[in-house]
Amino acid sequence: MLKPRVLIEQDRNPYTMGALTLAYLGDGVYESYIRRHLVKGGIVKPQLLQRNATHYVSAKAQAGLITKMEAEGMLSDDELDIFHRGRNAKSHTHAKNTSLATYRLSTGFEAVIGYLDLLGKHDRVVEICKWCIDQVEHGDEEHEFK
Repeated sequence: MLKPRVLIEQDRNPYTMGALTLAYLGDGVYESYIRRHLVKGGIVKPQLLQRNATHYVSAKAQAGLITKMEAEGMLSDDELDIFHRGRNAKSHTHAKNTSLATYRLSTGFEAVIGYLDLLGKHDRVVEICKWCIDQVEHGDEEHEFK
């Protein structure tokens, strides 16, 4: 039987990492934050959790959120750069029920979250996540994220 390799966490420079790697991390960080928000909000049945989570974490929702962030000038120059890298990254897969353009925008969104997480900018991650939650739950009707 093979023994699993034990990896020691190292500091990594997110500027030198691939955008898809940042998006992979960002996907997990953002989804974890949303799941925690839903559970703390009193939703405890797995089927309801999954159904409600998609309003926040679907490619369509993330694409709408990052588009609004960009339009409102919420992103720093570094965050915009990472977003563009994620959006323009060549992926060999994309979500089943969405367009390639929507999928690319959502990948850019996730790359920003992964980038901030790796930098240890957890306050900024929380700020963005809270803003996203507010937009999904109380946003204007012009921008539908569901």
